[in-house]
Amino acid sequence: MQFTSKLPDLPTTIFTIMSRLAHKHNAINLSQGFPNFDPDPVLIDLVADAMKSGYNQYAPMQGTYTLREAISEKISSLYGHVYDPEYEITVTAGATQAIYTIISTFIHKDDEVIILKPAYDCYEPAINANKGIPVFVQLEGDDFKINWEVLKQKINAKTKMLIINTPHNPSGSVLGKDDMKKLAALLKGTNIILLSDEVYEHIVFDEQLHSSASKYPDLAERTFVCASFGKTFHVTGWKIGYCVAPKTLMHEFRKVHQFNVFCVDHPKQKALTTYLKSPKNYQSLNLFYQYKRDVFLQAMAGSRFKFTPSKGTFFQLMDYTNITNEADTIFAERLVKEVGVAAIPVSVFNMDNQDNKVLRFCFAKKDETLEQAAEILCKI
Repeated sequence: MQFTSKLPDLPTTIFTIMSRLAHKHNAINLSQGFPNFDPDPVLIDLVADAMKSGYNQYAPMQGTYTLREAISEKISSLYGHVYDPEYEITVTAGATQAIYTIISTFIHKDDEVIILKPAYDCYEPAINANKGIPVFVQLEGDDFKINWEVLKQKINAKTKMLIINTPHNPSGSVLGKDDMKKLAALLKGTNIILLSDEVYEHIVFDEQLHSSASKYPDLAERTFVCASFGKTFHVTGWKIGYCVAPKTLMHEFRKVHQFNVFCVDHPKQKALTTYLKSPKNYQSLNLFYQYKRDVFLQAMAGSRFKFTPSKGTFFQLMDYTNITNEADTIFAERLVKEVGVAAIPVSVFNMDNQDNKVLRFCFAKKDETLEQAAEILCKI
C-alpha cells in the first residue's frame, strides 16, 4: 500500500527511548515522569467500590456531572473563577488528549501556534498533524524567563493560539502573577486562544502559589486550562484529566471530543468525585513533592552536578559542565549504559536543539530510589 504520512519526520519520543534504554541496561529510571510508589489505597478502594456498585458502562460524554461539579468547586476555591459544570468543564482521557483535541478543534491549515521552548513534546506534532505552523519562542536564562519583546514580535494575523505550561516541564520553573498580567495585556484585543497546560498545578514549592490562567478574567475568557488527575494523585496510568474553558470554546471542543474519545472511564470518575471532597488530598501535594525534591538535592550535594532547586513539577535540572563537555544526548545515553541512571537530555525540547549541558531528573520516586541514584551519580 502507498500512503502519505501526516508526520513523516516525527522521531520516537525521548521518553520511550530513555525508558527503553533504562530497561535494557537495568538502570535506575529517573527519566520518564511517573511515580514508582503506590497511590492512596483509599482511592483504589473507591474505584473498586464504584465497579462493584455497577458503574461499568458508558459515562456521559462530558464526564459525570458530579465530577464536573467537584472540579468546579475546586477551581472556585483555589482560583476564584466559577466554571459552569454543565457547559464549561469536560473530563478527558488525560491532559494529552485534551491538548490534542483543543488543537484539532481550532487549528486550520497555515494557522500559527506559538510554543515556548523548551516544551513538552506533544504540542508540536498535534499542530503539524492539523497542518498548522508551530512558531517558537525560546525561554531565556537559567530561570527560563519569557522574552516579552520577542514574543510580541511573533504575534501576527495568522496567530491563532499560544501554548503555555506552568509549572513548567522540563525546567521546573513557574510563571508568576506579573507574567500572567503581561500575557493578558499582550493578548487583549486579539482572537488568540490561550492553551494553558497546568498538569502540575498542585506541585509548587517554597510557599509559592500557582498562577492559574483561571485566576485572571482577561485570560480566562480566552483560555483552555488542562489538568491531570494522573499527575495529581500518582495514577498516571489511569489517563484521566479534564479541561475547562468558556462555554463558546467548550461547545466546539466537545464536537471533536465526542467522536475522538466519547467518554472516559466511569468507575474512576465516581471515585475521583468522592476523593475530591477532601481538599487535603491535593493541597498537601506541594509539601509531599518538596520533600522529595529536597531528599534528592541533599543526596546530590556532594556531586559534581550544579543545580538550582526546582520551583515546581517533579523534575530537577542538573548542569553537568563540571563533568564533561559532550552533547547532552550523548552524556545521557552514556549515563544509562556506563553508570546505571537514566535522565532526559533537555536539548530535544529546545529550539534548534540548543544544548545547555543540562539533564532532567524525575524525583517522583521512593526515597530509597532517589538516594540510590544520587549515590551512583556522586561517584562520577
